Amino acid sequence: MPSQHPDQIGYGHVVKSYVTRTYGGLPRYLVLNNGRFLSPRWWHTTRFTRHLIADATAITDEELEALLGYEWRSRLTAAWLIGVDRRERFRARIGDLLLASEVCHSGGAYCFALARFGTHMDAEILTAYLDRYLPRTDLHYDQPAALGALLRLDALLGTHHANRFTEPDGLWDEWVKGVGHLGYPSQTPAEQGRWADLQCEFANGWRRL
Repeated sequence: MPSQHPDQIGYGHVVKSYVTRTYGGLPRYLVLNNGRFLSPRWWHTTRFTRHLIADATAITDEELEALLGYEWRSRLTAAWLIGVDRRERFRARIGDLLLASEVCHSGGAYCFALARFGTHMDAEILTAYLDRYLPRTDLHYDQPAALGALLRLDALLGTHHANRFTEPDGLWDEWVKGVGHLGYPSQTPAEQGRWADLQCEFANGWRRL
């Protein structure tokens, strides 16, 4: 589906209101993408998180759809807002976007949202993504984020979906070897699981602010 600027559907305000608002000179989408908010040393964390909680609660479904139909910055931000507020009615939409992988950078946010939803259905979406993209050793998309989210869900649900990907010389090991020529560092499943835990547990803390 081609992207559509929110202006074209009567939601021209959403990018400025939710995506490019700045914190410490950085737009929100960039702070979300680089994880700056997870550092206790970042002076703007409290303001950033309070505003994110407020916007995740206040944004309408129609505004979220306008963001999801646009480019990667808007999709990334929308997925984080959906995940923070746990709007599970967007599960299918998030899953479709993740599996399509039409744009860069936003896939990690989709994985965050699915990890926050925390159900067997979300684990199935992440498993389908890994089944499709781990064999693609020529591509570095969001395989690490998807595996981390799936490991978190396995731990929460008492399931073992990730096992067949992470077994020695399995799909994960083959993918890591395959993308080495692309210049990406080696990443272990445990590291990806810890990153998913960090994001989700931090979000759990946000809800108590």
